[in-house]
Amino acid sequence: MSEGEDSSVPAGLADASQRDVLAEGILGLLKPAVEEMDSRVAGVRDSQQELRSYIDTLAEELKQLSSMQDVPVDLDPYVKKLANARRRVAMVISLMTTVQDRLTRIQQSVAKETSRRKALAAVQPS
Repeated sequence: MSEGEDSSVPAGLADASQRDVLAEGILGLLKPAVEEMDSRVAGVRDSQQELRSYIDTLAEELKQLSSMQDVPVDLDPYVKKLANARRRVAMVISLMTTVQDRLTRIQQSVAKETSRRKALAAVQPS
């Protein structure tokens, strides 16, 4: 045994304790980052949904305007562009929802692992 090692602690237990400390450190680093990302993804998703709503409203108003009066400008290409933009926004919303679901699962996994490690630490004698 080397000079710095405690002879009362078995080598396997010391290794496990070091791994637990390292794992808790990594979990401590990841959890705030995951929570921040989750919050930002939720904000982006909400703004994308709001944008989609505005696009829908504008497209509907352009259709009504076009049908109500003779307009010197053909609005159909603009309505089509808005419909295309709406489709792209819907795709982004879907992607952001998927990302947020993944982040939520990671967050749950981190919390579960942290709880498990705390329970193991409480059971093991110091």
